[in-house]
Amino acid sequence: MRKKGLTTIAKTLLPLILGGGILWWMYRGMDFTTFFRTVQDDMSWTWMLLSMPFGVTAQLFRGWRWRQTLAPLGEHPRTSTCINAIFVSYAASLVVPRIGEFTRCGVLTRHDGTSFSKSLGTVVTERAVDSLVVLGVAALTLLWQMSMFGTFFEKTGTTLDSLLGRFSSTGYWVTALCALAVLLMAALLMRRLAIYQKVKATLGGIWQGIISLRAVSNKPLFAVFTLGIWLSYFLHYYLTFFCFPFTENLGLSCALVTFIVGSIAVIVPTPNGAGPWHFAVKTMLILYGVQDEHALCFVLTVHTLQTLLVVLLGVWGWLMLTLTKRKSQGNTPVHLQKNEL
Repeated sequence: MRKKGLTTIAKTLLPLILGGGILWWMYRGMDFTTFFRTVQDDMSWTWMLLSMPFGVTAQLFRGWRWRQTLAPLGEHPRTSTCINAIFVSYAASLVVPRIGEFTRCGVLTRHDGTSFSKSLGTVVTERAVDSLVVLGVAALTLLWQMSMFGTFFEKTGTTLDSLLGRFSSTGYWVTALCALAVLLMAALLMRRLAIYQKVKATLGGIWQGIISLRAVSNKPLFAVFTLGIWLSYFLHYYLTFFCFPFTENLGLSCALVTFIVGSIAVIVPTPNGAGPWHFAVKTMLILYGVQDEHALCFVLTVHTLQTLLVVLLGVWGWLMLTLTKRKSQGNTPVHLQKNEL
């Protein structure tokens, strides 16, 4: 028990220390008086508010898609429960990174009697699909922007050596720590899977969830939900470019490149990607010509407000689940679920 408790504490504290350390290093010399003045006088709150609904729709699409992947397994939780579980899971991951995947499965088991192992398997499937989407878009973006990078290097006389030379020794340490954190997270996941393998029934449920995608009845709808998730995420981010005079003219290509880089950076297990996301997006914005202090202002403002939205949605989801009656027996038959969407 003591060892388990220490492991839990380590899983909670290490991501916080890593994210907090990166944030401290990035903002240690920042003039916060200038930052607050920029947010108060130069920032367009209209564009920021316009971006927020897309942060909500991304999670709505994810809840709808999740329910769809559970149906082939004979699991039919309520749509509202799936959505509220998603809201709560993202907020939970702010406290312990990656715990959200288990939290939302637990919510469905507790409120609608859904098999935990099967729902966990569908989460694995979802993550695999989302990873493929990110990698695919990243490859296309790299090909699209290859000429831009070539032009940039040619006009500025920048070489790879000189670009790497702009990194301080601390910058290299931050990159190395992020890579190490990813490796540690992978090791923990492999260890967790090894434990699951000792329980045949649990492993079988996970496997059923993983292969559930093959049996999804409406694959075009699954594709629409997936597109909706990532389009919402992108618009949630892209519209914030118009909040500041130093980013509003950067264009769609810059937004897409920095969005992809940020999406990859959040693999590092810190609360909502805090630290690695700031570092990655800020670095790319500088590459596009944004001044260092302006890039810092952008990533700090956007990430803070988007994290606040995650918290608010988490509180909302928790309240709705608290006020919702649990299913008294089993799952609702399929024919009673058809009109929920």
